[in-house]
Amino acid sequence: MTAIRLKDKTFNLFISEQAIIKGIERVAEAIVQDMTGKSPLFICVLNGAFMFASDLMKRMDIPCEIDFIRLSSYRGTRSSGAVKEIQGLVAKIENRHVVIVEDIIDTGHTISYLKNRLRVENPASITTACLLFKPEALQTGVKPDYCALEIPNDFIVGYGLDYEGLGRNLRHIYKIKN
Repeated sequence: MTAIRLKDKTFNLFISEQAIIKGIERVAEAIVQDMTGKSPLFICVLNGAFMFASDLMKRMDIPCEIDFIRLSSYRGTRSSGAVKEIQGLVAKIENRHVVIVEDIIDTGHTISYLKNRLRVENPASITTACLLFKPEALQTGVKPDYCALEIPNDFIVGYGLDYEGLGRNLRHIYKIKN
């Protein structure tokens, strides 16, 4: 599909599933290289990062674990700037090498909040891996350590990202039509 409609918005095809997977493979190779011998704990930020985390974890050929945290910061098509923790972690992270797995870093508020929240639990290290990074939208100094794809500051859906709950199931990423 070259265009889709979700509620009151139309979206055009932006990034193919093939290009997404290629970016994830690059990220996975870099993480494996950097984390060999460290048994990292991956923390998937729900809901958006579940598809990215799934495909990333399939490519980890090192001992590792995964846990989940659920945060919210979006209202409609914009980041609210306020981060709310809806579901906390189960795993203990003290002295662990933590890799935060995020769907998208745009303003940077969510990843900044999470890194600060995790630091108090004394992990050995914290790194971030994101599927998508919007450098133009960044409002904090927090940049990803690993990034599959950089994109412009457009609203997107698909591959885990949603518009008011819809579109997470799409295999490709779509950009809002202006």
